[in-house]
Amino acid sequence: MDSKQSRRQFISSTAVGVGIAVSGLNSSAQAAPRTASAQTNGMAGKKPKFELGMASYTLRKFNLDQTLEMTKRVGLTNIAFKDFHLAMNSTAEQIRTVAAKTKTAGLNLYGCGVVYMKNEAEVNRAFDYAKTGGMKVIIGVPSPELLPLVDRKVKEYGILVAIHNHGPGDKVYPVPETIYEKVKGLDKQIGICMDIGHTQRMGIDPASDAKRFADRLLDVHIKDVSAATARGSTVEIGRGVIDIPKFLQTLIEIGYTGKVSFEYEKDADDPLAGLAESVGYVKGVLATLA
Repeated sequence: MDSKQSRRQFISSTAVGVGIAVSGLNSSAQAAPRTASAQTNGMAGKKPKFELGMASYTLRKFNLDQTLEMTKRVGLTNIAFKDFHLAMNSTAEQIRTVAAKTKTAGLNLYGCGVVYMKNEAEVNRAFDYAKTGGMKVIIGVPSPELLPLVDRKVKEYGILVAIHNHGPGDKVYPVPETIYEKVKGLDKQIGICMDIGHTQRMGIDPASDAKRFADRLLDVHIKDVSAATARGSTVEIGRGVIDIPKFLQTLIEIGYTGKVSFEYEKDADDPLAGLAESVGYVKGVLATLA
């Protein structure tokens, strides 16, 4: 079943609306019920062990206060900061102040990223930054030669490092498999942040890779794309080519316990409507699977 057919079936077979999923925000989001496979394979009713979150790169054109407010407005309670919202060179006092402000806003600052680590100093800074902010995950791109240092750091700090794949054009970590091959001999606290958009743009089914590399899947960036090629671009979730219900169902099936964070890259100057539609769609899918 292709993704367009799946989506049409979703829309026609349920009245679960974005009003359930995104409190207080009008949106054009379509709700999505379970697929036929979810109805027949025994997955229906099994609750997810993961939580939804926000990758703050989505709101890169907005300041910290606006980002916190917009994250709450679309009904998300977990956030990972890109350095637009908390600079990597911040002092310890600045980091603690922002972390406290985030907590006061009712949000869980669970991680940071994407953090590029090209030398030893940047690795050390990333871990100190995350520790000071009370973060549990660094979503990062460490240079491969630095992985032995990262291995020592995760053991010392107890902070996860989820390496992000960037698809076509990324010569180091284009797909989850390239990450897996580089980290499979390292501590289990080093793994994958699967960007399902970039994965699909490489012609790979994200659900399939979620199963293949389940033991190293530590974080997820969820989005949809217009095509399963390098030319694919971000669209509202449910409007693109990724089979989102299949992917979410797979995360439930493998018992994934990390965060599934929205990285909505479209409409950078005015992302709220598309972001809300995307959140509503995903919450509608999850409501029917549960």
